[in-house]
Order: sequence, then C-alpha cells, then structure tokens
Amino acid sequence: MSASDSTTHSALIVSTSEPFNSLVEKSLRGFITVEYRKSAAAARQYLVERYYDLVLINAPLPDENGEELALDVTEQGSASVLLVVPRDSYEEVMERVTDYGVMVLPRPSPKGQIRKGIRFLTADQDRIHRLERKLVKAQEKLEEQRLVTRAKFLLVEKKKMSEDEAHRFIGKLAMDNGISRGAAARRLLEDAT
Repeated sequence: MSASDSTTHSALIVSTSEPFNSLVEKSLRGFITVEYRKSAAAARQYLVERYYDLVLINAPLPDENGEELALDVTEQGSASVLLVVPRDSYEEVMERVTDYGVMVLPRPSPKGQIRKGIRFLTADQDRIHRLERKLVKAQEKLEEQRLVTRAKFLLVEKKKMSEDEAHRFIGKLAMDNGISRGAAARRLLEDAT
C-alpha cells in the first residue's frame, strides 16, 4: 500500500471494544477519515449518510451479532468488510458470509493478522477505485462517440456530405477550435436545433 493510495481511504469501525479500536486505528494511519460507532443501528445510519471504503466490525455488537450488518454493507455498495468474531464461532460465520465478499478473522487473531487483513482490503479498494475510473473514462468515450456519430449523420442528411467528409469536418472543427471531437459534435448538434 503506497502512502498516496492510503490517504484517499475512509473507514468505519463498528465496535464497543476500546482495545480493538486502538489496535485497528494503528493499521489505519494515513486514512483520510476514521469514524467509530458502537452499534449496528448507529453504523447503518452513518452508512446511509456517507460512503466508506472499509467497514470493520468487531462482533458481537450490542444490538446484533454483526453478520447482518456485514452482509448489508456488501449489498449496498463497494465497501470492503472485515468481520472479527469470537474464535468459537469463526468457522460457522465464515461459511455464511465469505461468499458475499466479507473477510472474517477470529478473535483473538494471530499477531499482525488484522493489520494484514486491512492491508489486503485497502489494496482491494485501490483496485476498485482504478476500475471505477476506467469505467468513467470508457463511458465518457462512448458518449463522445455517440455525439460524433449523431453529428456525422446530421451533416450527411443536412449538408449532403459523405460520411468520410462529415468525419473530417468534425475533426477539423475540433482542431480549429481547440476542443475535443465530442465538443465539436455537441456544438454542431446544438446549432442544428
């Protein structure tokens, strides 16, 4: 995890245990936001109000066992979830929630295991953010291509240009005005209406 990546993350810790909170907080140094809630209900309220990259749940919670909250978080968005459960229920809980993308660790965990889990989930979030940026770029490119295609058909229909002539016309308009082909196409379409 690079320092530049870690500063872009936010975490919500749902726990009633101050020692757990302190342990986790050391692993979250460099996160832009770290917030704490002591119950599933309070955590759900915060999750409605804002997005967190990581949600760390120290189960059981005063109002539920923590599994339901973990599953709700994974269903609602792309946050990564770490659920820490008592060792005697670890295998059972892991079987129920792992297929939904929840990372489960037993308590007490081997030294450094929670830190490693947080690092893994942070790396996972970095990957998700990269994919989201690529998706936005692809959507923008697709929208630009749609505009250019519509503008080309407009020029073919109204100006009786060939498709190649319309393509070159849009490219020249973009170059002459120092704008993208999509902006040039948008301008042509707006002028036509």
